[in-house]
Amino acid sequence: MTVGGGGAGGTSTSPGTTATNGSNSVFSTITSTGGGGGGNDTTNGATGGSGGGAGYLKTGGTGTANQGYAGGNGNGGPKFPGGGGGGAGAVGGNATTTNGGNGGNGVATSISGSSVTYAGGGGGGTEGGGTAGTGGTGGGGAGNTDNSTNPVAGTANTGGGGGGGGISAANPPNGAQGGSGVVILRYLTTAGTITIGSGLTGSTSTSGSYTIATITAGTGNVSWS
Repeated sequence: MTVGGGGAGGTSTSPGTTATNGSNSVFSTITSTGGGGGGNDTTNGATGGSGGGAGYLKTGGTGTANQGYAGGNGNGGPKFPGGGGGGAGAVGGNATTTNGGNGGNGVATSISGSSVTYAGGGGGGTEGGGTAGTGGTGGGGAGNTDNSTNPVAGTANTGGGGGGGGISAANPPNGAQGGSGVVILRYLTTAGTITIGSGLTGSTSTSGSYTIATITAGTGNVSWS
């Protein structure tokens, strides 16, 4: 088992770097693909579990079937905004000439015993005077508009995307980090007792007749007895 980490945001210092994809979360034969990194003024958004939003006049990345949706497209002047990242439940919004695209919404599940939404896309950034995109429901971070604030990171253990950095002549901010993943195992308590092995960070709780094991970081094995 592996719990995937969130991808790093792109850097703005010339010549800058593009954002990186998140890493995959894996349990047995099931793989949840890490989210695609956002693009900039020279690259499209990356393909991933959900696609990364694009920068200036570029195209959002594609998502993975049955996992997530495409990122939104970037736009041109006067504010050069970026598209929103795709979410598990909806595409990322395309940027307008002044506003960054909103992140696509995630998907809610009650596997933990209560409804929680995961894997929202990050909002696109824009130049000062425009409006940055909001993060999608499910841990997506908002973009930013200038160098006075930073874009918002994706929420840890939701797989939410980080917000995009806007354009500013003085000190353009970097994109924000994506949120890490989580692996949740739900099983009948009468089936046995789980052991969370070395290398994994996790906890257990109960919901009615079920035990819920929530693994929040690491790589290792689980077993039942």
